[in-house]
This record gives sequence, structure tokens and C-alpha cells, in this order.
Amino acid sequence: MAHTLLTTPFGAESTALEVVNGVDLTGKRAIVTGGSSGLGLETARALASVGAEVTLAVRNTEAGEKARSDIAATTGNQNLHVARLDLADQESVRQFVDAWQGPLHILVNNAGVMAMPLNRTAEGWEMQFATNHLGHFALAVGLHDALAKAHGARIVAVSSVGHIGGNVDFDDIMFDHRPYNEWVAYGQSKTANVLFAVEATKRWAGDGIFANALNPGRIPSTGLMRHIPQVDASTDSTGVSWKNEEQGAATSALLAASPLLDGIGGRYFEDCNEAGPNEPGVRRGVAAYALGEDNAARLWQVSLDLIRPWSSGSSHSATLTRSQDQQH
Repeated sequence: MAHTLLTTPFGAESTALEVVNGVDLTGKRAIVTGGSSGLGLETARALASVGAEVTLAVRNTEAGEKARSDIAATTGNQNLHVARLDLADQESVRQFVDAWQGPLHILVNNAGVMAMPLNRTAEGWEMQFATNHLGHFALAVGLHDALAKAHGARIVAVSSVGHIGGNVDFDDIMFDHRPYNEWVAYGQSKTANVLFAVEATKRWAGDGIFANALNPGRIPSTGLMRHIPQVDASTDSTGVSWKNEEQGAATSALLAASPLLDGIGGRYFEDCNEAGPNEPGVRRGVAAYALGEDNAARLWQVSLDLIRPWSSGSSHSATLTRSQDQQH
């Protein structure tokens, strides 16, 4: 059933610090993947600025420590942690999950790779889908009980306008047979991020867990853009929002912290407001297939089946079993 799109007082030029102004996250615990640079760093800074205890989940812990010191210096919040997490390595995800103790109020699935040449994980998975979706999926499922303990947890899935590049190809997700195209692979992984938010909310809202996805806009200064030819923003007529890192992190911070999002899940946002349907030729809005409930349920099952062999012996394997058995 259609709902009214959620609007806020904020927009494309709002910054992460602006959208959390007046929010109090004292006593709340947050994880930000990819929190050592770019949008992750600014999202973590915003959450820390209003009192959250923030864990930077990063591949490079040395870079993470520098980010932690930077955030502490600018916010005065010393309740910051760095933990190693390689989303392309299911064993790394398992170790991170097993080490987590206590409730988790905010999970920001921010880290990602974009438009990279064909590369595969140890499991043989295509790298963009493995990193952007499966790593975060395993992380969220593994942390389900910690999120449930928060009694009102939020998951933020950083997607992209690139999701309009295509649906998930369930017949050949990993490009085992079709020719590899870096943009098709990226688009598929970003569609998966939105579908995750839809199905996670459907399954977990009863546990007080709500997930939303977002398009941060185009931020040319981030490391994510390293494989991308630079484009002049003044000549871009596609409708995409060009931003600096503080503006790019605003929608993530909004979804993570704002009381305007209490009890809201399964939606897709851009420029700090819920997005309407994508229109052909315009790089804005959300594709219908990315919100499709059948698509979302199918992806969830496929993802569970993929990660299950790598979860045996983990403390969160029981969570996987429950997720498999849940009725929805």
C-alpha cells in the first residue's frame, strides 16, 4: 500500500552536523563501517558530536586510529573505538560479530567499492556484490540480537543512485556466465542494499529494528571515486546532487539519529528526504524493483544460503538459523 513520502526540514546542502543538531545520543552505541575516511568519517563525527559511543569498523586500523583521534579532537567525545573489519572476508565479519558485546543502537553500513575491475573473493564471489551487500548482510544478521537489545535500533544502508543501473540478476549474480561490466555489477550491489532495508524491516520491525537505504549524492573527493573519470559538475544535467563530504554524510546521519525517523523503515532517501520514483533519463529517485517485496525476500534467502557455510561455529549461527525459519 502506498504511503506519503517522508519529508524533513533538511535538503541537499544540509550537513551531517546540522541534521543531528539538538539530538542527544548519550548512552547509544553505533557502528560505522568504513569510518576512517569520506562519508563514514563524517557520519561517525556527527554521531559522536551528539554523544554516541562510536566504533569505527575499518580494514585499515592505523587509518582508523587517525580518524578516531580526529573525531575525538573535534567533538570532545573520547568514547570511540576502532575494530578491524574486512567486508569482503566472511571470516573477518564473523570475528567482528563474535567480539561484539552488549546492545547496538545504530548500524551504519557505509563502506563500499565502486566500478572496480573484475575481482573475486576467496569464496569466488564478485567483489562488489560481496563487499557492498554480502559483507554488510552477514554483519547485520550476525548483530541481530545486539540490535534487538537496543529496543529501537536503526540500520542505515548506504546505497547509490547507481542502483537504477539494474536489478539483481538472480540467474547470474556473480558474473560466472554473463560478460562482466563494472557498472552493472555496482548497480546490482546497490540495488541489493535497498532490498536489504526492505526485507530487514519486514522481518525485524517486531524486534524494534528498522532499516532504511539512501543515496548520498555524488561526492568527487571520496576514495570511492578512484576508478571513475572526473566529471565537471557544472555540465552535469542528470539531476544528481553534487556535494562535499559533510553534505554527503547528512542523509546517513539523519537516518541514524533523527527522531523524525522513529519507527520508519524499508524506505529510500536522498537529499535528506524520502525519494519518489525514478523517472527515465534522470539520476534521482528509486527504481520500483529496488523496493519490490518479492525481490527483497528472494535476495534475503539467496544471501542466507551464500553466507551459511562461512558461519558454522560462529556465535551468530543460531541467528542465521532463526532468520532462515522466520515467517513473514
